[in-house]
Amino acid sequence: MRLAVTVKSIGKRKNALSRIPVELLPSPRTLRELIAGLVEWNIRGLLEKQQQVALVPYLTAEEVQEQAEIGKVGFGAVYNDGVPDVQQAVDTAILAFEDGLYRVFVCEREIEALDEPLALKEDDEIVLIRFTMLAGRLW
Repeated sequence: MRLAVTVKSIGKRKNALSRIPVELLPSPRTLRELIAGLVEWNIRGLLEKQQQVALVPYLTAEEVQEQAEIGKVGFGAVYNDGVPDVQQAVDTAILAFEDGLYRVFVCEREIEALDEPLALKEDDEIVLIRFTMLAGRLW
């Protein structure tokens, strides 16, 4: 099933939201399965990125400008060559949801329960909003 996923972090300087097409098989039936599928999809992407080798890395002027607007310019290198434990990553993502560190919206409707049934259709929009923890003093 193809979904359009948008991730937004409150407090990040980048205002533009980009929709990322994500292909999940099988189709998730609950929020728990959706989160697990998204984590597994991200880990597959990380493993693919770790295997890519650029002989001469470079950035175009446009890429430098875009990254400068975000606040970090880099080649996107992956320095950790370890293989993540998928089940541990899924458990961490589930715990983060339970702790209220991010919210999930499906077609503009917030999903609040992990085992709530989802009726996803092809190209449905999924929005994840990550909350930023504040640091500092209270006074």
